[in-house]
Amino acid sequence: MIALFFTILTALTAADFDVLIRNARIIDGSGNPWFKADIGIRNASIAKIGNLANRTAHLTIDANNRVAAPGFIDVHTHIEGGIEKVQRGDNYLADGVTSVVTGNCGGSEFPLWQWFGELEANGIGLNVAALIGHNTVRREVMGTANRAPTPEELAAMQALIAQSMQQGAVGLSTGLIYIPGTYSTPDEVVALAKVAGRYSGVYASHMRDEGAKVLEAIDEAVRAGREANARVQLSHFKIDNRKLWGNSTQSLALVEKYRTEGVDVVVDQYPYDRSSTNLGITLPSWALADGRDAVSERIKSPETRKRIAAEMEAKLRDLGHDDYSYATVATFKPNRDYEGKTISEINVLKGRPRTVAAEIETILDIQLEGGAQMVYHSMGAEDVERIMRYPYTAIASDGGVREFGLGMPHPRSYGTNARVLAEYVRNRKILTLEDAIRRMTSLPARTFALRDRGLLREGFAADILLFDPAQVQDKATFANPHQYTTGFDWVLVNGVPVIANGQFQDVLPGIVLRHRNE
Repeated sequence: MIALFFTILTALTAADFDVLIRNARIIDGSGNPWFKADIGIRNASIAKIGNLANRTAHLTIDANNRVAAPGFIDVHTHIEGGIEKVQRGDNYLADGVTSVVTGNCGGSEFPLWQWFGELEANGIGLNVAALIGHNTVRREVMGTANRAPTPEELAAMQALIAQSMQQGAVGLSTGLIYIPGTYSTPDEVVALAKVAGRYSGVYASHMRDEGAKVLEAIDEAVRAGREANARVQLSHFKIDNRKLWGNSTQSLALVEKYRTEGVDVVVDQYPYDRSSTNLGITLPSWALADGRDAVSERIKSPETRKRIAAEMEAKLRDLGHDDYSYATVATFKPNRDYEGKTISEINVLKGRPRTVAAEIETILDIQLEGGAQMVYHSMGAEDVERIMRYPYTAIASDGGVREFGLGMPHPRSYGTNARVLAEYVRNRKILTLEDAIRRMTSLPARTFALRDRGLLREGFAADILLFDPAQVQDKATFANPHQYTTGFDWVLVNGVPVIANGQFQDVLPGIVLRHRNE
């Protein structure tokens, strides 16, 4: 193995560098044009960039005119529960990702210090930073109650956020379509965001709406960031209402308006026209309050079930859909045969009529069995492309660390970055290679204050990729999602090759990236 060979040589011999990359076309992450140079790595950091023809190293890699770029930073992931099983994070590493930010959409591990310690003790292949989730702290204090917090409960939530920031959280996340965060008021969110802002943290928001009321949702998110004096990251920016496809012109114009007013607001995006989240979002939020037993009781009550179904049908029509054929089951543990099938198809399998009313009954049955993870065809290609052209759009997967072959997850967990480079840079020429890499590296590093990542600079961490831009290709599809990206020949995390000549190495060099509280 390359890693073992590298370790033995380091122990036995002296050299100028631990790793020396020769003959590279360096795209440094800033957006500037590439230049030719060598890279010398020592003690997990970039020691020298330049002409290093007469220097020695324990491991020398001939880039052979391939691109050397900073490792990609994915600012919107949900790796909790996956990284513990697949510690190396293979699906992300194969896609060029060397650092992730997790704890998004209001959901995080808690307490963070304990989870960070477990990751460090067990080892990880990726670098991991985490947000503290609003939904998480609200559950800790209030459960899933559908009401405003008392002053004492608000203070308790603020204390938990402060503790989490002190433990290294990079900011606060909200998921305002999910319980219990959906029951919060804008004032509650502002009061909590102010705590993260005191520690120079980010406010990252899965906004309250991404369709008919997206402009109001942007206003709410920006208000929280402005009053908290915090940078604002708008998560997986999109238009998810079929009737409103094309309206990204308005939502992007509003983001740009706030930027010209001095608000530090940026967005992130995955390069697909389908989203993925739980089945519960098809139900009205009030029906999901107060815990699983209460939810089951409501669904089983004929009168309440009828009310739920009526609101579900109205919501379906509001989103511009005729039925639930746009909703595909990704993961359903009670019956794996459902995975990869739409709600409409499952409804037919159950012997029910091809009606919306019957499909709603099928959804409620699945929800009673614990719910499912879904993929929703909810976006238009025109909006995806327009948002990608916006210069302050970072690339992010909204995915997780995957057990290879398990379930039918969204392909974004495997192929997000390669899809941008292959489809939107190489084929459609919507972005330049240099700008695409900036969106995957220095832009997210700047937003989340990862001060020694995201650029190829002397003194920065040696998270480095080597690849031929003509060969990088995403392979994962909705029909066959468990396929690794190809083309990232070398992936180094903290100076250690985790992929060498296209092969995974048996190493875990990742670290926890704790926020440096100011």
